[in-house]
Amino acid sequence: MKCIVNDGVVFSRPLEGPLSGQVSEFAKWTLEGYAFRSRRQKVLLAARFSRWLGQQAVSARQISSEHSTRYLRSRAGHLKVQRDDAATLRQFLDFLRRRGVVPAEKTPPPQLTPVERTVLTFKRYLRDERILAEASIVRYVPFVRKFLADRFGDGPVRLSLLRATDVVRFVLRQASRLHLKRAKLLTSALRSFLHYARYLGQVRCDLAAAVPTVANWSMPSIPRAIPAYRDGPPRLRDPAVAGSAGIASGRGGETRTQGH
Repeated sequence: MKCIVNDGVVFSRPLEGPLSGQVSEFAKWTLEGYAFRSRRQKVLLAARFSRWLGQQAVSARQISSEHSTRYLRSRAGHLKVQRDDAATLRQFLDFLRRRGVVPAEKTPPPQLTPVERTVLTFKRYLRDERILAEASIVRYVPFVRKFLADRFGDGPVRLSLLRATDVVRFVLRQASRLHLKRAKLLTSALRSFLHYARYLGQVRCDLAAAVPTVANWSMPSIPRAIPAYRDGPPRLRDPAVAGSAGIASGRGGETRTQGH
C-alpha cells in the first residue's frame, strides 16, 4: 500500500513509529528552500528514523539526540550513510522540539574555569556577606574577572601568589584605556576583591592598599606610583612599576616621594 506524504513524496508502505504523524508536517516545512530531490531524501530519512524508533519501543517523549546517533550507526551496517544524514536528523529533531513533540535537549552545565569559579564565590560573598546591591556586583565582576585572567590565565587561581606588583601593573594598564569614572570603578572592584581574598585567609598582607588612588588623576595622565604599606609588607622596589615618580601614600589626597 502506497503512502503519499506531501507534494509527490511517495512511500511504498504506511508511515510507522512514534513520529509518523509528524513526517507530513516536516515535509511541508521542507517545501521552502529545498529542491524536490533533497526534500525527498530528508523526508525519507525522517520516516525511516520514526520506524526504527518504533522497533526500539522508544516513545516520542523519550527521544533525544543520542537516538539519532544510534540510528545512523545501525543504518551504516546495511545502508550507505549520506553526508548530510546527521544534519537532516538534527534538523528534524529541532523541528519537533519547536512543536513540543519531543523534549528539549538536556545539555550538561558548562565546566567552569578556575577564574569563573573564583568569580562565582566572590559574587556570593558580595551578595550574602556584604549585602551589596546587585547593580554594584554586576559592575564589579568584569574587572575582577579580567584581573584574575590577566594574572592566572587558564591555570589554577592561587590567591596566595598575588603581589602588589600584580595589582599596580594591572591597574595602570587598564586605567590608561578608561575614563575617570570607569577607572574609579575598577579600583573599587579590585579593593573589594582583595579585601575578600584577605577575608579568606589566602592573602596575609593588605593588598587592597596597593591599589592606586584615582581621585585626582587627570586622564590620560596616569600616576606611575603605588601606595606605601604601613602595616608590615616591604615597600615596592620594582623600577618598572615605581619608576622615578616615587610612592603615593593614597592617604587624605597627599602624595609623598620615596627616596631610592
